[in-house]
Amino acid sequence: MDIATHVFSALYQFGDAFAFLVLSACGLAVIFGMMGVINLAHGEFIMCGAYVTAATVHAGLPLPLGILAGTIISALVGVLVELAVIRHLYDRPLDTIVATWGLSLIATQGTLIMVGSTMAGVGTPFGSFQVGDYSYSIYRIVLFCAALGVLAGLYALFNWTRFGVLARATIQVPHMASALGVDTRLIYSLTFACGAGLAGLAGGLYAPTMTLVPTMGATFIMEAFVTVVIGGADVFLGTAPAGGLLAIVKSGMTSWQGQLFGQIGLLVAVIIVVRVLPKGISGFVLRERT
Repeated sequence: MDIATHVFSALYQFGDAFAFLVLSACGLAVIFGMMGVINLAHGEFIMCGAYVTAATVHAGLPLPLGILAGTIISALVGVLVELAVIRHLYDRPLDTIVATWGLSLIATQGTLIMVGSTMAGVGTPFGSFQVGDYSYSIYRIVLFCAALGVLAGLYALFNWTRFGVLARATIQVPHMASALGVDTRLIYSLTFACGAGLAGLAGGLYAPTMTLVPTMGATFIMEAFVTVVIGGADVFLGTAPAGGLLAIVKSGMTSWQGQLFGQIGLLVAVIIVVRVLPKGISGFVLRERT
């Protein structure tokens, strides 16, 4: 391959890894990073979005509507989970871990019983194109653009809308927000639903690229958690640079020595960043600002 082909291949692999990390992590960044809820059922919200997307497409609707349906259903399930379980466990992180782990098991086994061990997949749209001797999926570029769009949308939602201001105020100083007349319970429910909906969106977007099985959430959850952990508490200052850093490491190591070394490099990078920046990338940025 010539230099241009090598460069394009490297950029393509980076974009693919970045999209996966960011789309996997955005919902968790809202629920874990902002709300402090350790949601071990995050992968099952992703699975819900993927299954609903596939079912909608099989019913004859176009893929974009299927992805929208998966996002909405996941958000509604998130509201129910917050009302029934999470609402009673704020400020009890260990109990939250156990509860969401239980929900994860229930969702996985329930899906296995009701739907079966696998679900018919969705064809990957848009086809492919060729650069040099290699063929590349156009849909992977769409996923990269979707990741950038989600980041921009989250920034706009939590910085330029009334809901975003109320959500940040409620999460940071709930008693003061309540004293000022904010319905904090509603804000918590909507924020959790936002995170669950983003997880469903990730599942819907990746439904055409994966085998749909009840345990598919496990594919996402490890990389989602490490992205949020090294990104830090601020979803905007942390998730994008964390995704970019980990994508560079993962894509570089994968292209050099294969997927196994890509995963090893990812975990080594996480260990180093957490050791050097214990409050994550966003914590470092905020400290430097002050």
